[in-house]
Amino acid sequence: MPRFPKAAVVGLLLIPIFAGAFVIQERSAQSGARLFDQVLSLVADRYVDSVDVGALYEKAARGLIAQLKDPYAELYTPKQVEMFNQNTGGFYAGTGMSIEDQHGNIIVVKIFPHTPAAEAGIMPGDQIVYVDTFNVKGHKWIVDSVSAHLKGAPGTKITAKFLRAGVTEPFAVPFVRRVVRIPAVEYAIMLDNKTGYIPVQQFNATAASEVAAALQRLTSEGARSVIIDLRGNGGGYLDQAIEMTNLFIPKGEEILTQRDRGEAPLKYVAQNPAMVPTLPMVVLTDGYTASASEIFAGALQDHDRAVLLGTTSFGKGLVQGTWPLDGGYMIKLTNGKWYTPSGRSIQKERILTDDGQLVEVHPDSLETDSARKARPKFKSDAGRVVYGGGAITPDVVVPYDTLTAPEQKLARELNKSGREAGLQLDAYALEEKTKVKPDFVMTAEMRDEFYKRLTAHGVTLDRKDYDAGSKYIDRLLDNRISGFAFGDSTAKRREVSDDRQLVKAIDILKHSTSTKDLLALAASMPSAGMTKPKEK
Repeated sequence: MPRFPKAAVVGLLLIPIFAGAFVIQERSAQSGARLFDQVLSLVADRYVDSVDVGALYEKAARGLIAQLKDPYAELYTPKQVEMFNQNTGGFYAGTGMSIEDQHGNIIVVKIFPHTPAAEAGIMPGDQIVYVDTFNVKGHKWIVDSVSAHLKGAPGTKITAKFLRAGVTEPFAVPFVRRVVRIPAVEYAIMLDNKTGYIPVQQFNATAASEVAAALQRLTSEGARSVIIDLRGNGGGYLDQAIEMTNLFIPKGEEILTQRDRGEAPLKYVAQNPAMVPTLPMVVLTDGYTASASEIFAGALQDHDRAVLLGTTSFGKGLVQGTWPLDGGYMIKLTNGKWYTPSGRSIQKERILTDDGQLVEVHPDSLETDSARKARPKFKSDAGRVVYGGGAITPDVVVPYDTLTAPEQKLARELNKSGREAGLQLDAYALEEKTKVKPDFVMTAEMRDEFYKRLTAHGVTLDRKDYDAGSKYIDRLLDNRISGFAFGDSTAKRREVSDDRQLVKAIDILKHSTSTKDLLALAASMPSAGMTKPKEK
């Protein structure tokens, strides 16, 4: 009996303590609100320069969001809301060019077929210098700004000016914007008589159906195993990640759990029978495999459905929600986290630096044995150890092939030239594309011609360094020429032997007749990729 009165007293004492906490919290909120109002009033009335009160409120709101140190939280202006809705709608109206910032220049890096850019003859390597009357270079626009101005309503017109290697003056190209759909799967090929290869570049609105179509075609051509390449895939639509996972795992299996603040966990499960429930498969991952890609990879790993090979994924496992605000504004906030079926959090701990960079708190890009063993351990359906602690750790770690010391030196020298080396590479490849056949071989004459072009356009290179890194030059030229001449699929076939991770995936699939064999083989070589490649 003595315990009950004591427990009752403790319980009674908690009531005034909690009540006091609520009072303190309320007083703190009121004090903070008064402080903000006083500061705002003084700045608006007494600051040496007049300041728009509305602008002050917006700055204060942005400052509050910045203090969260959440790289994914953002306040959108009404114009940004319009762009956000356009970019996440599964399609956009524009010109069909992929662009990137190269040393402060906006360069076209890819042209999508059957688009205004393709029909106008725009080429990779072209530099955008004007969009309508705006000087891109003069205003120091970033890629997002240029991209946003190239997009617009279908049927509307826009003119852009370009610089091209070998053309002395900028040339103007008028475009009529059209709806552009960027495929998730640009190509799918057979790498040998039994291995299908499907690179998935994004989880767009049609990703699952595109992968399903590729699987159907490859299996009809005799594929008895498949490699899904998610390297560089930064994610996309959640529903597409779920549908794509369901192609490989049976109905009723859990795919992921979403845990939000103050709400019951939300589980997502496969809704349909699997399309290929037993086809042996390898999933390739790297440090740029993120978000929806990690949901897919983590679910397959937890259910022992595939072997993951490559390097550890990015670790973007946060859920963002958007809420409309008065005046057409919108706020995006992190409100939850993703967890794999075994209970692993996908989110890798990072901090946001003052210059806007995301930096890992515990970086380990090579995922060494010691770092992996220090991670929290979880179990797959079959009892295999899978590693938590953020991101998805592959079953077989295989780093990218590294350049030899001479190749690294040559690459640094080429990078010093800024955009000129890239422009000459594109210009030469575009000339050669009409001269080569699909089985062409790189020659010393081709290397010599490229060297002459580089030096003639101000790229300073020591000939001995150039010759020492000749294999690096061959890979650059081969990939660009074959891509221009015959497309990405042919370029990929030609570079397979230089893709260390893909070669390893093909090898372990050749030695496995079932998923069970594949998993057993992977378990026998957990550090297969940790050996440092020898210099050639």
